[in-house]
Amino acid sequence: MTESLGDVNLARGSAVPPPGPNRDSGDAWIHAPDGRKYWGRFGAAGLLVHHPRRGVLLQHRAVWSHFGDTWGLPGGARHEHETAVEAALREAKEEAGVPAHLVQLKFTSLFDLGFWSYTTVVVEATQEFEPVIGDEESIALRWVQADTVSTLALHPGFAASWPALRERLG
Repeated sequence: MTESLGDVNLARGSAVPPPGPNRDSGDAWIHAPDGRKYWGRFGAAGLLVHHPRRGVLLQHRAVWSHFGDTWGLPGGARHEHETAVEAALREAKEEAGVPAHLVQLKFTSLFDLGFWSYTTVVVEATQEFEPVIGDEESIALRWVQADTVSTLALHPGFAASWPALRERLG
């Protein structure tokens, strides 16, 4: 599937949830029956940006974050009524300055636990761009050749999904 994502509304929601009981932010932990915790009341999504020459864009996660000091994708909690694609693009813009108008949707990959889900939104960069750290959740941002991604200390969820994602990237 290839479509331009430049018209996706990135203004929906914000990094900090609005005050009051009617907030639409999903910024909260969900606890699994076995006690494990997952970020995002409405699930979460991340953006895997691939550029044919530069590789994939990875985020070195802040030490204080969940599974901190690992490499993964820009992403985070979905807001209520927000699609996974909208959430992934919003989070990638906030965290890494990814311009939605310079990416095209390739495919999505869903990890669904029934009570919580994570969607990896895979896009192709149509032009080169330099990522920019936009908040305190990143230590660094780096383009990494697909063949060397697995040599990094990866976020456990991304590490588990990377082989299948890599295969689908071609």
